[in-house]
Amino acid sequence: MRKKNSMETKASEGHASRRLSSAQRRRQLLDTALSIVREEGADSLTLGHLAKRAGVSKPVVYDHFGTRSVLLIELYKSIDTQQSEALRTALASGTRSVKGTAKLLASTYIHCSATTDGDWQAVGAALAGSKEKDAVYQELLDGYVRLFALVLQPHAALPPEELERRCAALIGAGEALSTSMVRGTCSEAQAAETFAALILGSLRSTQR
Repeated sequence: MRKKNSMETKASEGHASRRLSSAQRRRQLLDTALSIVREEGADSLTLGHLAKRAGVSKPVVYDHFGTRSVLLIELYKSIDTQQSEALRTALASGTRSVKGTAKLLASTYIHCSATTDGDWQAVGAALAGSKEKDAVYQELLDGYVRLFALVLQPHAALPPEELERRCAALIGAGEALSTSMVRGTCSEAQAAETFAALILGSLRSTQR
């Protein structure tokens, strides 16, 4: 009787699983891929292993991603999207002083890195040397530069080009601090405090 119930349950789950839309299936596969990275490491993430963990056939995974590199790229972008959306949400409301803006910008950016628990860095490391990764990485960083410039513009009397250059430098510093935090060489609070100081320092001579 137990065996029958178990089989019925699996059949029911499989039937429900087949009803997933393409977008839902893709989200499920990316969530499962992230679980593999967290539990087993990025080196264990293959299309075959993902299919097994997700309970689908290999062709389903290949239809969505094609190659392991594409899967890693899409996972990399997915993790970043969650970070950037959290950052935009935190910055969306209210007007703040330059110090308040720097503090919120720094703390939110660093916290976003903390919540990934090194996932973004791990997937990035698995993509090391990939031309696709370099292009995507630069695209994502450029997005953060534009966001920082937009948020800091009211507090800086700088030409747009100079402000973007300074924001590019700040993003580089933020990434370095995030990496130090993930490695355990500093706490999240310490990384955020240092980052806020750097943001203020980049604007100090040009504040309105």
